[in-house]
Amino acid sequence: MPAIDKRRADEMAVVAAKRSRTDIVGVSSREKAVVTTTIPRTSSLFSPIMLLEGHQGEVFSTEFHPDGQYLASSGFDRQIFMWAVTGECENVSVMTGHTGAIMELHFSRDGSNIFTCSTDMTLALWDVPTSQRIKKLRGHSAYVNSIHGNRRGPQMLVSGSDDSTVKIWDTRKRNVVSTMNSNYQVTAVTFNDTSEQVITGGIDNDIKVWDLRKNEIIYKLRGHSDTVTGLSLSPDGSYVLSNSMDNTLRIWDIRPFAPVERCVKIFSGHQHNFEKNLLRCAWSADGSKVSAGSSDRYVYIWDTTSRRIVYKLPGHKGSVNDVDFHPTEPIILSASSDKQLYLGEIEA
Repeated sequence: MPAIDKRRADEMAVVAAKRSRTDIVGVSSREKAVVTTTIPRTSSLFSPIMLLEGHQGEVFSTEFHPDGQYLASSGFDRQIFMWAVTGECENVSVMTGHTGAIMELHFSRDGSNIFTCSTDMTLALWDVPTSQRIKKLRGHSAYVNSIHGNRRGPQMLVSGSDDSTVKIWDTRKRNVVSTMNSNYQVTAVTFNDTSEQVITGGIDNDIKVWDLRKNEIIYKLRGHSDTVTGLSLSPDGSYVLSNSMDNTLRIWDIRPFAPVERCVKIFSGHQHNFEKNLLRCAWSADGSKVSAGSSDRYVYIWDTTSRRIVYKLPGHKGSVNDVDFHPTEPIILSASSDKQLYLGEIEA
C-alpha cells in the first residue's frame, strides 16, 4: 500500500486508531506513519461537535424544535435563545419578558409556540415566528419549577411549583383549569400519552400519577430516596423516565395493567451534588437510549436494553442541567451551568 499523506512522528508519539476510521500503514521504531481517513459523519451538523455561546447565566433548559431545524434554550439570564441547528448554529432570535430565572421550556406539538415557567411565579406562551410573548399565566404563589404540554387533544399545560400545587392550564384561556395539592414542593411534571393523567415528582421522593377527571392520585411510584428532578415520557407513552438526587435514573411502566412493581430499569453513573440543581432527563426518538443531566460536568447516555453507559461526553465546565435528543438525527444536545450548550454527533 502506498504511504500516502505520511507524516513523521517522534519516538513518544502515540498511534491509537480504530480500524474503521484509520489505516495503519507502517509502524517501526524509527518511523510511525498513519493514513487518517475521514471520520464518517452521521448527521448534518456543520461539525461533529458544536459549541453554542451567548447566555449570560446558567442554562437550565433546552429542547429541539419538533422539525429539528432549531433549538431553544433558557436559564438564569431570563432570556430564551433560538438557535439554528444547521450551518454554524447561529442565534436567530432572543425572547425576553420573564423577571425571574426560566426553569424549564418546551415547544408545542406543532412547534409554533414555546411554553416556559419561571421563578417569577408565572408561566408564559411565546410565538416562535414573531419571538413575542402572547400570554402570561398567573396562579402560582411561589417559584414554578416545571412545565409540560400534552401530546393529544386541545393544547393543555401542567405546571409544578414550590407552592406544593400542580396546576392544569388551557392555552386558550388565562385562568387555571384545575389545581391539585401535592403537600410537598413539586419539581418535575409531565402528562401521560392520552392526556388523561399527570405524572409529578417532588421533594418527597415519590412519583405521583394523578387522574385529571377526579383530580386525585391514582397510585404512587416509590423507589427513589431523594428529590425527583426530572420526568420524561417515553416516545410510545408506555414508560416514564425519572431522574433523582439519589444518583439514579429509573424507567417506570405506567401502562394501565402493569405489574405492581412498576420500576423496570435502574441506571447509574451520573451525579448530583451540593448545588441541588433540577437535572432533567430525555429519551431518544426510538426509545433505545436515555440521557440525563449530571453535576460532574459529563453528559451520560445509556442503552435502555443493556443499561450500560454508551457515552460519557466531556466538554462542559459546569453542571449539565438538561439534555435532549434530536428528533430525527443522531445528535445529543446539552445545557450547562457554564452558560454554554453543546451539540454532539453520536453513532447512528
